[in-house]
Amino acid sequence: MKRRSALKNLSVAFGGLLSLPAWASGWSPESVQHSSLLNVDEEALLAEIVETIIPETDTPGAKSLKVHQFASRMIKDCYDAEAQSNFNKGLVLINEWSEKAYQKPFAGLTPAQKKEIFVNMSNSADPAAKKFATMIKRLTIQGYTNSEYYMVNHLKFNMAPGFYHGCVPVQ
Repeated sequence: MKRRSALKNLSVAFGGLLSLPAWASGWSPESVQHSSLLNVDEEALLAEIVETIIPETDTPGAKSLKVHQFASRMIKDCYDAEAQSNFNKGLVLINEWSEKAYQKPFAGLTPAQKKEIFVNMSNSADPAAKKFATMIKRLTIQGYTNSEYYMVNHLKFNMAPGFYHGCVPVQ
C-alpha cells in the first residue's frame, strides 16, 4: 500500500518539475502585474524620486531599471499598514514641498531642485517626511543593487552552478 502512495507522490513531483521551466520562463517585468498600491501618476512620481536618488549617468539610473516598481511592490507586499500609509503621505508631502519651494510639482523640477527637495525631506524635523525619505532611499538602493544589470556588470555574478574547470593543476 505504501508503494502506491510513494509512486503517486513521485509522479506528481516529476510532473511539477517538468512544468516548472514552462511556467517560470514566461515571467517578465511586463507580465508581473502592477502594484494596486499606486495609480499611474503616483507611480510616475515614485519613478522620478528613485531617479533622483540614483540618476542615470554612463550607467542606467534607477528609473530605467524599474526600481520604482520594485519599491512599490515591496511596500505593498512586505510592509505593514502604517508604513504604507506613511508612504502615501510622503508622496503627497514631496509634491507639497516642491509646490511651496518652486511652485511646480516634483516631476517638473530640474534634477538639482529635486535633489534639494529630497535632501530637505531627509533632514526634516517632520517624522513623516523623514521616514518616507529613509524608506524610499533604502528600497531604491536595495532594488538597484539587486537588479540584473548591477549583479552582472558590477558584481560579475554568475548563476549557479557557475563554471566548471575540471582539468587545472592543483598547487
